[in-house]
Amino acid sequence: MARLKIAVIGAGRIGRIHARNVAAHPDALLAGIADPDRAAADRLAQATAATVIDLDAAFHADSVMICSPTTTHADYIERAAAAGKPAFCEKPVDLSADRVRACLEAVRRAGIPLMIGFNRRFDTHFGAVKRRLDEGEIGALELLTIVSRDPAPPPLGYIATSGGLFRDMMIHDLDLARYFLGEEPVELFAAASSLVDPAIGQAGDVDTAVVALKTAAGRLCQISNSRRATYGYDQRIELHGSKGLLRAGNVTATTLEHADAGGFRTDPALPFFLERYAGAYRAELDAFIAAVQKGTAPKPDGDDGLRALILADAATRSAQTGQAVRF
Repeated sequence: MARLKIAVIGAGRIGRIHARNVAAHPDALLAGIADPDRAAADRLAQATAATVIDLDAAFHADSVMICSPTTTHADYIERAAAAGKPAFCEKPVDLSADRVRACLEAVRRAGIPLMIGFNRRFDTHFGAVKRRLDEGEIGALELLTIVSRDPAPPPLGYIATSGGLFRDMMIHDLDLARYFLGEEPVELFAAASSLVDPAIGQAGDVDTAVVALKTAAGRLCQISNSRRATYGYDQRIELHGSKGLLRAGNVTATTLEHADAGGFRTDPALPFFLERYAGAYRAELDAFIAAVQKGTAPKPDGDDGLRALILADAATRSAQTGQAVRF
């Protein structure tokens, strides 16, 4: 089977991850890097032995990976649809649910494969938990707990355009909640504060939040987010079921453990998402390439992106009003 030619749009942090993975993949060819910042595109092209291409040329490749700013995502997906090209797009599709719906209608009419970058579904540790849940190891899932805490908040300039903590950060956890619960939430309640940096609150956002979800069957999920974790990138899940419990903890640099009279000590958690989810980014690329080459529908898809955004919008509204949102 011929190698899939993939153009990467965006040479920022997430574009660098995907471009390097495409360049190293045995079933893919990096067709080029497109970014209006020519210096950034040049640096990434040199690092991946690729060429810099213009935006129009990107849509002549076999497929595109959209790693550009959020405000461009829906436009570029629609351009891929018009060109009949399979597309992978980083989350979110857009910050407006109505704009996402319009974009997905264009995708549906064109019939192109569209995959959304909820990479945590492809994490080895979370994947093992999902398989064992599906195999019935803990019986019926009753309570899901998701903890996600960044080591430090992003720059204030990013905060101003991110869409807020729920749409930018927690959207990953809301997607994971749907993934593990196996059914849609029917009720959501959120509470949030600015405890890490007052400037974040002054910018209209929050940095500390909790969300509770309930499904029609009564399954519950609690999500905890913070923009500050002094001990590293905190990523944990716990599933409590009728027959037991499954848990995936933090990943440390090594499994070394030191014990003495002062207690037990381990290496700290990995510093941030680049390290923690490096394998997940490679695995989601595997899934995208396989879906395109086999002609199957990739997951997570545009509908998953829309549903996670709807939950994020509801969490934002609940935190602002103090009222639960029912779907």
